[in-house]
Amino acid sequence: MSEPSYAYITRIASVLPNAPIDNEHMEDVLGRVGPDRSRARRVVLRSNGIRSRHYVLDPATGEPRQSNAQLTAAAVRALASADFDPATIDCLACGTSLPDQLMPNHAVMVHGELGIPACEVVATAGICLAGTSALKYAWMAVISGQAEHAVSTGSEVASMMMRGRNFAPERDARVAELEARPEIAFEKDFLRWMLSDGAGAMLVERSPRAGGLNLRIDWMELSSAAHELPVCMYAGGDKDEAGNFHGWLAYDPATRDRDSVMAVKQDVRLLNDNIIEHTLRRPFPRVIERRRLRAADIDWFLPHMSSEFFRDGIAQGLRDVGFEIPQSRWYTNLSECGNTGAASIYIMLDGLLKSGRVEPGHRILCAVPESGRFSSGYFHLTVV
Repeated sequence: MSEPSYAYITRIASVLPNAPIDNEHMEDVLGRVGPDRSRARRVVLRSNGIRSRHYVLDPATGEPRQSNAQLTAAAVRALASADFDPATIDCLACGTSLPDQLMPNHAVMVHGELGIPACEVVATAGICLAGTSALKYAWMAVISGQAEHAVSTGSEVASMMMRGRNFAPERDARVAELEARPEIAFEKDFLRWMLSDGAGAMLVERSPRAGGLNLRIDWMELSSAAHELPVCMYAGGDKDEAGNFHGWLAYDPATRDRDSVMAVKQDVRLLNDNIIEHTLRRPFPRVIERRRLRAADIDWFLPHMSSEFFRDGIAQGLRDVGFEIPQSRWYTNLSECGNTGAASIYIMLDGLLKSGRVEPGHRILCAVPESGRFSSGYFHLTVV
């Protein structure tokens, strides 16, 4: 099999589960932590700019209607068309923050849900960058000649982790403390109003397909700043008083429940102080130089933002590195789709293509920061 010079995204699909949930009803679906509504909810929602989101949870029962693997498989099936049968997939790469289980990996569970013939299957771990890492694997599989029909996915079912009942043991263990401050610790409560569910899939092939727009993958760049910075966003672990991080295996079951060790948490101060610096100002100039980028050549800029709070910071960061892109050329659907983590860039690209505003020859720059330990991903697409 010869090695192609490029690979192309020939199909994109996204799946948002159930009907959208507005800001006033999200706590009804997730459930309260204790008898009172969260005092942090309105503060967080005021700054994040999200007006609606989707959950796999049944609004009436709070129980999931789909697992992560099932939601991801639905996105892959949505790629099917008259000229593409998912049974021909020869490489499946799946990224997510929160798989349904620790073992086996998420991708083999998706493969099992799909029931397609034997193929190469790989899972990419991480947080927001996991879906981008999966796309890079699919891209490399195609350009190396190892695959002809590679599919990558990004998916999240954060709502299952955000349910109020998951924090009941911690609340019960700290009744006296919580009488003074009734919500759970802010780094946990904060994320309950930030994260949402969704899945996306991309078909990556050696040549464009007729009958629609294709996206040529020109290059992909990923980097980590973990050598400089501590853990910021995490689940299945916790920090001690000295700031040292310990994984869930270091805790006994009672402590894991009492301290909500398995919950998703984020050090908000560490995030705000470092996210623009270490995922844009420092890594992006290296990408600009290596790829000989010019802001004037970019027709669409798709920044993965966890919150509208960071929009001005991103804009200033771009100005600081001499790469200002007018916001008329930015595209995001955060306000109506929510922050879907690893799935966000898939859902954004799908939304942009469906908007009718993209034309052959347009150049798209995608930026995906991750606050887990401050990683970043940049990739460039050309519409053909």
